[in-house]
Amino acid sequence: MDKIEIADLLEEKHKDLFLWINNQPIEIWEKGPKDKWTAGQHIQHLVDSLQLLNNALSYPRFFLKYKFGLANRPSRDYKTVAKRYDDKLEENQDRATKFNQNLKKPTLKGREHLLTRLQIQQKKLQYKTKKISEKNLDTLVIPHPLMGKMTVREIIMWTAHHTEHHTETLKLLY
Repeated sequence: MDKIEIADLLEEKHKDLFLWINNQPIEIWEKGPKDKWTAGQHIQHLVDSLQLLNNALSYPRFFLKYKFGLANRPSRDYKTVAKRYDDKLEENQDRATKFNQNLKKPTLKGREHLLTRLQIQQKKLQYKTKKISEKNLDTLVIPHPLMGKMTVREIIMWTAHHTEHHTETLKLLY
């Protein structure tokens, strides 16, 4: 998948999420199923995730090379990245829960602001995806807390899948 296709995939997955969230009762923002996140927490989690990735991609390329090294294998395709994430998530539920245990609960008052932040962060990532070279997409690596080191191409594709994962969870539980 080339960088334009990845940027388009990000747009599609976020469009689906916004379409769903904007057609739901506002009450689900602060209330979720027992022992599950609220819709607001899902959005907060996605904003935090996007912001971390955008921040990492703002560093100079030489810094990323120095800090994390270079890829020692070719980039995986989208389906493989998505399957690996789903498998790792299944195997490491406790670890994932612990990693996200302190996620704050956004209020209804902050809903529009948080949705705007999500929109801005995902547009930034699309822009950065289109600007980075195909070579750097496959040679630079960034660590993921669950998946380990991933090429930039993989982590951006993972972001699209991650958005889809949360959209599907919201559709299923709310």
